[in-house]
Amino acid sequence: MIYNIYHKTEFNYQSNVTFSHNIARLKPTETSYQKLLNFSMEISPNVYETHEFIDMFGNSNTHMLIREPHQSLSVIGKSKVQIFPELIDNHIEFIKSNSITYKKAIERLNKFQAGDLHAKQFLFESELIPANSQSIADYALESFSPNRDLFEATNEFMQRIFNDFEFVSGFSDITTPVEEIFEAKKGVCQDFAQFAISALRTIGLPAKYMSGYIETLPPEGEIKLFGADASHAWFSVYIPNAGWIEFDPTNNLIPREQHILLGSGRDYHDISPLKGVVLSSGNSNLSVMVDVRREETQTLSQSQSQGSQSQSQS
Repeated sequence: MIYNIYHKTEFNYQSNVTFSHNIARLKPTETSYQKLLNFSMEISPNVYETHEFIDMFGNSNTHMLIREPHQSLSVIGKSKVQIFPELIDNHIEFIKSNSITYKKAIERLNKFQAGDLHAKQFLFESELIPANSQSIADYALESFSPNRDLFEATNEFMQRIFNDFEFVSGFSDITTPVEEIFEAKKGVCQDFAQFAISALRTIGLPAKYMSGYIETLPPEGEIKLFGADASHAWFSVYIPNAGWIEFDPTNNLIPREQHILLGSGRDYHDISPLKGVVLSSGNSNLSVMVDVRREETQTLSQSQSQGSQSQSQS
């Protein structure tokens, strides 16, 4: 399963920017079930200085310093990623087989276990996901009874978010408080992921924000337009004795071969595609274009196009 990904982020500024520092996170993370086959980045205007580094969450970061005056900044990431569905299925089965109850998980997380140390950093509040109310905890605890299997409980919790919350584009932005999302019961994928993470952390479970892409298909009989995709977000929960397992509340499913992971962190800020500081005045406008295609689908479309041209010429 091979995907070609095109992700363009562009800022247009009201006034000239004399110089800027930016960090781009557009290089997909390699995991046990995801291999990065190729990656390139195109930056305009020309970069004065750049270097790549891996952050504390394992995400690839590219720092860019631009010194020449400019009124727009364009960063394009092009990736080729291979997904191994059978390895994902094996991992899911391993998690199911080794999952423990919610009560046993809390008991273990309250003690020292060397294998749990890395996960425990995802127990604490972060910039976009602060400590939240008892009402959010109560909502989560409807699924997490003490003696219930943790995998089963999280799966039901995901399903409840899918059923109880409405997908409404434009209602919120990434900084909208989790409490407001919970009260309105609406938002987009980033909101649902951050709400789930907030609720899980509130009841004592490590959870992290997963960012990337999901394959979308056009209506039957229609051609997929270039740039019709978008970035996507979901969450992962840590089950002591088993490991991390991902859930997508927007689509009510456990991510498999249709999800491509860009990176992960405590919340959106840890894996935002592009952020930085500029020296300028006035406002700026952001635009994003994403395209995700299976390589075999792309090849088929090209073949069909070539065949149509041949018929036209004859």
